[in-house]
Amino acid sequence: MEIIKLNATRREESGKSASSRLRRAGQIPAIAYGRELAPLSVAVSPKALLQVLGSDHGKNSVVELAIENGETLTVMVRDYDYHPISRELVHADFIQVKLDQPVDVHIPFRTVGKPKGVVTGGVLQQIFRTIPVRCLPEKIPSFIEIDVTELDMGESFKASGLTLPEGVKALLADDQTIAVVNAPEKAGAEEEAKPAAGAPAAAAAPAGGAAAPAKGGAAPAGDKKDKK
Repeated sequence: MEIIKLNATRREESGKSASSRLRRAGQIPAIAYGRELAPLSVAVSPKALLQVLGSDHGKNSVVELAIENGETLTVMVRDYDYHPISRELVHADFIQVKLDQPVDVHIPFRTVGKPKGVVTGGVLQQIFRTIPVRCLPEKIPSFIEIDVTELDMGESFKASGLTLPEGVKALLADDQTIAVVNAPEKAGAEEEAKPAAGAPAAAAAPAGGAAAPAKGGAAPAGDKKDKK
């Protein structure tokens, strides 16, 4: 993975008024923190952050946060907020990571191909929309994909069948079903019991040991900090 550079400036003021002035100046308030990093208030360009979020790895991108005094931090996007009406970015949290220490993230998961069982009238149920994995930051895959063409009616694809890049480990039990072809009537019943997108396995934060990401997919975790 290519590390993305993002410029930042230190932020001395806090509070709603200061944040409003910052946004009018084309910046948004943000905070960076980690196990070995005390909360650091910074400001970043929302346009530049959107480019990070819109990249191949999205929220799982590794970012070099370049602060104006020459200081740099290696981080990932922990969280971000949109304005409820304008849908513009208004705040971001960054969690510090180390390139030689593994992180736990959720990777977008998709299937390709038309299963045999669907051809004969079955319904493909994709149980997970993201797969939790553990790996070094620079080895984070942009997506995980499986070919379901050979799945027949009643057959399922287990986590043990995933082919992952070297150094990437799925945080799921080997017998965990991640996709299945069901008869139409059974598919409707299972839809109600389907797990939420993500994984049942608890995922610790990169370099911090807290829970894995919230909004938008997958990201390293850490305790939520004051956004003022």
